[in-house]
Amino acid sequence: MKHLPNLITALRLLGALGLLFFDVGSVAFWVIYLACGLSDMVDGFLARKLHCESKTGALLDSLADLAFVVSSCIKLIPVLALPHWLWLWGAAIVVIKVINQISAIVMYKKCRFPHTIANKAAGLLLFVGVPLTVFLESVVPMVIIAVVATFAAVQEGHFIRTRAV
Repeated sequence: MKHLPNLITALRLLGALGLLFFDVGSVAFWVIYLACGLSDMVDGFLARKLHCESKTGALLDSLADLAFVVSSCIKLIPVLALPHWLWLWGAAIVVIKVINQISAIVMYKKCRFPHTIANKAAGLLLFVGVPLTVFLESVVPMVIIAVVATFAAVQEGHFIRTRAV
């Protein structure tokens, strides 16, 4: 039972890779997308509930999150009709997060992925907002996501550089 959260996380990693094999318009893509997002919410909860949190589990969770984001981006970016300024904003957020990890490597000799409330909120909004943007053909969800993700990235950098992680 203590390995269940890590098993769920590993399945999310496989699901994230599986997204690459389906068309965005297919039911299979959105079922896998939903399963990956829900598993992200469940694995950490179970780890805490079962008292089996671990550094390995947290790292696996971060890797699965990254794989899910990258796979989703590969499939969804081509179908998202967003203005250039919003793409630039997204790129700026990515640059901040890369700088955060460079800072962590310099300071701690390893990557750090703080699981802050702001990062969790940005992830949840991204999970819900991207499909809304695709189906509603509106940039409003993405603007809200960009605001929260910007705050989360800046806060993450602050925590890394002040050794609050």
